[in-house]
Amino acid sequence: MVREEISEQEAAELRACGAAMAEAARAAILPHFRTAMAADNKAGPGGFDPVTVADRAAEEAMRAVLAERRPQDAVLGEEFGRQDGESGLTWVLDPIDGTRAFISGTASWGVLIALQDARGPFYGIIDQPYMAERFEGGLGAAALTAPRGESALGVRTGRALEEATLFTTFPEVGTEAEGAAFHRVAARARLTRYGLDCYAYALLALGQIDLVIEAGLQSYDIAAPIAVIEAAGGVVTDWQGGPVHEGGRALAAATPELHRAAMKLLAEQSP
Repeated sequence: MVREEISEQEAAELRACGAAMAEAARAAILPHFRTAMAADNKAGPGGFDPVTVADRAAEEAMRAVLAERRPQDAVLGEEFGRQDGESGLTWVLDPIDGTRAFISGTASWGVLIALQDARGPFYGIIDQPYMAERFEGGLGAAALTAPRGESALGVRTGRALEEATLFTTFPEVGTEAEGAAFHRVAARARLTRYGLDCYAYALLALGQIDLVIEAGLQSYDIAAPIAVIEAAGGVVTDWQGGPVHEGGRALAAATPELHRAAMKLLAEQSP
């Protein structure tokens, strides 16, 4: 199956499945947040890539929902890898994007759920369980559901790079050369802030910020943000303007004009 073959009824069923996975992940994660919880290091000596019981429990909970509702679909998850399917659709799961934030007690982590075909993601959820905020995009949706109710997602427009707010996780990720490229953009932006992981992409879709620049991403880090931001009217590519749903360097922008301006600076050679 590809996205064009999905009927309105099937779209509603897929969105309901996404919501059920997000609810299951919330229930699995929240009992562990801000507790005395150990973190294993997946990176081994010399690095730090934390994973917790909450990461594993959340992905297991989401996979259980899929096993019941969508056994024909493939699954790709950060903690338990790939499971083949036969429908042509793949769910891409990051149970906790921002585990470093999670173990630090900050609320900028989130659950990422994406649905993609061979061309890439076309539906996504960025869910922040602690703040009860769910950003949903694709299959006819572009909305934030939060304690204050539901509101439409939409990027903000009409801003030049010199007026833009830029987010990133540099210097925590990326090479020295990638960091230098990022700083060429940051030098032109009005405001640059660091951290927030997936929540930065959610803020871009909400119209609060204008640019996110990242490197060293995996597919499960970026698939859901792509779908949510594109549904909100934004642009997400790699640093050369190509697809980025398989990971790597990502440039997310509120408008094509901002995207072009940032991409030009990223491509410049350092002196």
